[in-house]
Amino acid sequence: MVEKNTVRLHAIVEGYVQGVGFRMFVQTTANALGVNGWVRNLWNGNVEVVAEGEKSVLEKLNYYLLEGPRGADVINVHSEWLDATNEFERFQVRTNG
Repeated sequence: MVEKNTVRLHAIVEGYVQGVGFRMFVQTTANALGVNGWVRNLWNGNVEVVAEGEKSVLEKLNYYLLEGPRGADVINVHSEWLDATNEFERFQVRTNG
C-alpha cells in the first residue's frame, strides 16, 4: 500500500562525484533522514539516486546531493518527482549501472 504523503525522488548528480565517497555519503544521509531507496554510479561518471519518503524530507536529501561530500564537485542535479511505489525496505548502494 502506498502511503499518502510519500513521493519518489529520482536524481542524476553530475560533476566530479565518483571516487570521492559520494555513494556512501548519500547512503549515510538517506539513513539519517529515514528514507528508502538506492544510489549507484553510472557508466558516464554521474551518480543516480532513487529515494522515497515524505517530500519535505526528500527536498532535504536533494539539497545534500547538491552539496556532496568533501572532495566532490557537484555541477548539477537533475531531479524528478514521481509517485512512490514503496518497493524499498531500506537505503542501499547498488552496483554500477
